[in-house]
Amino acid sequence: MEEQVIVVGGGLAGSEAAYYLASRGIKTTLIEMKPKKFSPAHESEGFAELVCSNSLKSNDMYANACGLLKEEMRRLGSLVIEAADKTSVPAGAALAVDREQFSAYITEKLKSLPALTIENREAETIPDTEKGGGRYVIIATGPLTSEALSEDIQKKFGGGLHFFDASAPIVSAESIDLTKAFTGDRYGKGTGDYINCPLTKEEYYTFVDELLNAERAHLHEFEKGEIFEGCMPIEVMASRGRDTLRFGTLKPVGLSDENGVRPYAVLQLRKENGAGTCYNLVGFQTNLKFPEQKRVFSLIPALREAEFLRYGVMHRNTYIDSPNVLNRDFSVKNNKRLFFAGQITGVEGYVESAMSGLLAAIAIADELAGKQRRTFDNTTVCGALQTHISTPTKDFQPMNANFGILLPLPMRIRDKKERYKALAQRALQNIVKE
Repeated sequence: MEEQVIVVGGGLAGSEAAYYLASRGIKTTLIEMKPKKFSPAHESEGFAELVCSNSLKSNDMYANACGLLKEEMRRLGSLVIEAADKTSVPAGAALAVDREQFSAYITEKLKSLPALTIENREAETIPDTEKGGGRYVIIATGPLTSEALSEDIQKKFGGGLHFFDASAPIVSAESIDLTKAFTGDRYGKGTGDYINCPLTKEEYYTFVDELLNAERAHLHEFEKGEIFEGCMPIEVMASRGRDTLRFGTLKPVGLSDENGVRPYAVLQLRKENGAGTCYNLVGFQTNLKFPEQKRVFSLIPALREAEFLRYGVMHRNTYIDSPNVLNRDFSVKNNKRLFFAGQITGVEGYVESAMSGLLAAIAIADELAGKQRRTFDNTTVCGALQTHISTPTKDFQPMNANFGILLPLPMRIRDKKERYKALAQRALQNIVKE
């Protein structure tokens, strides 16, 4: 019997979709071009490789919409969230993972499925949904879709949009000067997992001035464009005002040193792996040249002798004009057996990308079982993001999970914490597994 579903792309969305389908006995083929060909941002041969941060953001379902989205996905049978829970590293209220263990967990799960066939090759065109009397196809090739497939998508669905994604540097744990840092989580939440690197007023403004004067890496002509707010390079944020970072990435609010003193500004470092041998500079996505990253970021006292294990990079992300192309279930408007999933749809973030793959797979599995395709309403984060990618707008932009996109509560709750908790409780009541 020929496959019933073809999934193109073995990132978060593709892995999520392929697992959901094949684990239910639906004959599925997963096409992934690695290791025969790599995108500019990928290095590992495994599935679900994390190329930016190792954090999947907050895990608090009652205080953060991304935390709520994770819980919605847990209840829907998400492999990605299962893998994150199994390979997590301490990160306060956030769900961060050991990226190598995370990818290995998902890779092993996928390879163990009898109903899943894995083909390591580049898909240069969108597979035909009509072959074999009708099959389903999910395009989950991510923000760095290969040139050939990108051209085919553009030819069939119009011009693509694009934005930039920037990743933060990683430093060796043993090279951090802990005499010039203190541990602790903001507002005392969590288990004290972050290393906080304080700056005095003079140190802060010296850092900002050098950051603004630093040389940036060259962007090719085709990469020049609008930068998405959700992954703004730190040098771009700093250009908006000398105090911008002190009220954003370097904000000291909720943090005090061992003497109970709040610093003028603070850089937080988060564990990058389970062994705690390397740390990520939180919020320091950047497009500075590598020597400039070393020079400028080493102005932070705790990082004066820091060993940079990975420098930050910036790369182009591509997404389609989803409101004019997709239905709420991520299927194409003029071909309901063809789906898109992942950041290429205009959802932004690891968890959001995996969610789209999960929801596309759920819709297919439902239909193959003779049921109506499931979508979710705007009381849930899943449903609100489904609405976002399918609602016509003049200026379509990528969207993260946030409480602002949920349907408002029928009653007004002034206290933000209580309002978020009520929104979360309502959402979880409306996530129907089957």
